[in-house]
Amino acid sequence: MRATDTLVPIVAIVCGVGIPLSIPILIAVLNYRKRRRLMELYHAERMAAIERGMEVPPIPIEVLGAPPSRSTLLPALVWLFVGLAILVSLREDGEFFPGFGGGMVWGLVPTGIGLAYLIHYFVEGRKHFKPPQSAQSSAAAPATQAPYFPKERT
Repeated sequence: MRATDTLVPIVAIVCGVGIPLSIPILIAVLNYRKRRRLMELYHAERMAAIERGMEVPPIPIEVLGAPPSRSTLLPALVWLFVGLAILVSLREDGEFFPGFGGGMVWGLVPTGIGLAYLIHYFVEGRKHFKPPQSAQSSAAAPATQAPYFPKERT
């Protein structure tokens, strides 16, 4: 038995698992460094303004990390149609629900996730989603506009 017989599978497993796992970690680290640098620059700007007796500039939205304004409609439709595609592609004998078994069961999971997202969108999601502003309306908005936070119902 040669050393390459055991080394090749080990390297393949390490690279096959390690590289896909390292990409999200790298993205998170780079985002953290970017936000930390923005905070340092913002702090230096505020300190310089305080030392000179100037008005303290407002905190930018990039530093705060504005809440995501993403609707659940797109993921709902993606999950739903992926589930339906799996249901259709794994049908047996050209009939859709003859005994409802086999591979078609695997299409129920993404279909169920898609339906859950759709229910969330129609019940709660529309309340919290504010569509992005057009270029004309954002040009007229002041630079110190606060991020959108929906009001709580009482």
